[in-house]
Amino acid sequence: MDKLRNLFESYTGQKVSDTEELNSSGSNRRYFRLKGGNISIIGVIGTSHEENNAFISLSAHFLSKGIKVPKVLAVSEDGMRYIQEDLGDDQLYKVVSQGRESGEYSSYECRLLCRAMEMLPKLQFKGAEGLDWSVCYPESAFNERMILFDLNYFKYCFLKATGLEFNEVKLQDDFERLKTDLMQDMGDTFMYRDFQARNVMMKDGEPYFIDFQGGRRGPIYYDVASFVWQARSRYPENLRKEMVQTYLRALKGYTEVNEEHFNERLRLFVLFRTLQVLGAYGFRGYFEKKPHFLASVPYALGNLRRLLQKPFDDYPYLNEILTKLTTMSQFNNIAEDKRLEVKVFSFAYKKGIPVDTTGNGGGYVFDCRAINNPGKYEHYRQFTGLDKEVIKFLEDDGGVTKFLNNVYDLVDNHVKCFIERKFTHLQVCFGCTGGQHRSVYCAEHLAQHLADRFDIKITVTHRELDIEKIL
Repeated sequence: MDKLRNLFESYTGQKVSDTEELNSSGSNRRYFRLKGGNISIIGVIGTSHEENNAFISLSAHFLSKGIKVPKVLAVSEDGMRYIQEDLGDDQLYKVVSQGRESGEYSSYECRLLCRAMEMLPKLQFKGAEGLDWSVCYPESAFNERMILFDLNYFKYCFLKATGLEFNEVKLQDDFERLKTDLMQDMGDTFMYRDFQARNVMMKDGEPYFIDFQGGRRGPIYYDVASFVWQARSRYPENLRKEMVQTYLRALKGYTEVNEEHFNERLRLFVLFRTLQVLGAYGFRGYFEKKPHFLASVPYALGNLRRLLQKPFDDYPYLNEILTKLTTMSQFNNIAEDKRLEVKVFSFAYKKGIPVDTTGNGGGYVFDCRAINNPGKYEHYRQFTGLDKEVIKFLEDDGGVTKFLNNVYDLVDNHVKCFIERKFTHLQVCFGCTGGQHRSVYCAEHLAQHLADRFDIKITVTHRELDIEKIL
């Protein structure tokens, strides 16, 4: 951590005043937001020199091609740490959360998703121009070994774990045929490999690509399949078609397109990507015992079920096993969302502590009255903890940061335990004198902190302001 701070201070000439660890989404890499003065920068601590070098090299190359990615600002001497441009907190996956939760995407959400797809061909084609493929990690190109690794990942980490009986020799025969077919359209294009809404940041209304360090030379279809058929996103069929058509229109600016051929090849890669995703869900869920990954399985199987409406005749035994898989009773229906729901309140003590309407009781009540009160000053009385004037006052004072860091430690551990024990509700309340400044600030920041770290449902209620929202 000291080396990250040194990089920040050497690059900016400012002392680090605040450090916040960000959600790493299952990666072993650690991300931090470092602040000093009016500067905010993202610090990264990696576990692999080669992986770090891949990101640093690819970022510089993509920027030279006019592709929107974060700029790497400084790298430690050992290459294990670096600092990069802070793109903010507007992850595309979160920005479209309303559509994801309801299954009905607004026109605004559709436009953002389509904009990301519109920019993808530039990354694939311009990003590949003059690229030194040797910097890619862990492989420089999509290849047969990678394909068989992902197919066997599905077989051993998911299929076997379901208890479904199958003939391993027959299945492997079809895997070999599928492998050969997938290798037909390589091309000299960049394959992002993990192109999804979680890896797109929105800044000034434009998508920026992140977490591309696992990319390599490969077919264009894989990225389209990864984004459009992202399991948990629940994109309706008409939106999927719109995203694919948006991509195709942009693609025609870089290469000739036979749409019928494209859609045939895309369908094959959707199958492959879905199997790879199920393997990942199985490993994380069955073997690492992380239940929220298993909760995503029905969504991936729903994609697979729709895909199998037109049989894959070239792989008859695989088609047979996958059909049986999608009809297993344990996967018949997408289950009710049973993720932990955390309700976060701000309130005024003089009006009483919020009642837990779930009937569970318990939870946390944090007293914010020890924090310096902006409400004492005439200038701030018209504002709330949602306004930049109050936010600056509290953060400049510093007391609220220390207070919340302690809160984060307590609540994070509680949330982890509740997820593991499959509890469904937790309430956290912040009280102050008027329920307008300090408690509002703390409730907002805890809610965002939890949203960044955990796959849970979060409701924020500012009782005295009559504001309720879902993150």
